[in-house]
Amino acid sequence: MPASIILTGPMGSGKTSVGRLLAARLGYRFQDLDALIVEQAGKSINRIFAEEGEAAFRDRETALLSTLVGQHGIVLSTGGGVVIREGNRRLLHAAGLVVNLVAAVDELAKRLASADDRPLLKGDEAIEKKIERIMAEREPFYADADIRIDTTGKTLEDVAVLILAFYAEKHSGAL
Repeated sequence: MPASIILTGPMGSGKTSVGRLLAARLGYRFQDLDALIVEQAGKSINRIFAEEGEAAFRDRETALLSTLVGQHGIVLSTGGGVVIREGNRRLLHAAGLVVNLVAAVDELAKRLASADDRPLLKGDEAIEKKIERIMAEREPFYADADIRIDTTGKTLEDVAVLILAFYAEKHSGAL
């Protein structure tokens, strides 16, 4: 069975929506790393951050990610911060094709305007400033992907087609 596709990028970049579409197209299983963490913990990401802190959340993320590495034929949507740990970046590459989805800050802010389940966006600072700061911190890590796609102004279909073309080229005969 062919390798998996792993979607990274900032919150609001389209990882989950694109991931579901790709999985359906390929007949792969879709996995959302954040949803798996919530399911395993029995509480929301906001609650994990509030009660245990970000480091504990990242530990959960790494532990779950390591269980997915040996699996093939999945499309994995990761949380935006999965890339901040070097060990996670190695795990992502070991799991398959790493695709970094990005979008313009104003587009991300628009997509996330009503999102109250994002602990890193809480507080008084304007959402655009928070997104800019988070993206600047993570940019060097996102750049480690096999392919980078800007989703600004693109449909889910447009993004999926770009990923599938690159995936077919990288894994010729796998599709």
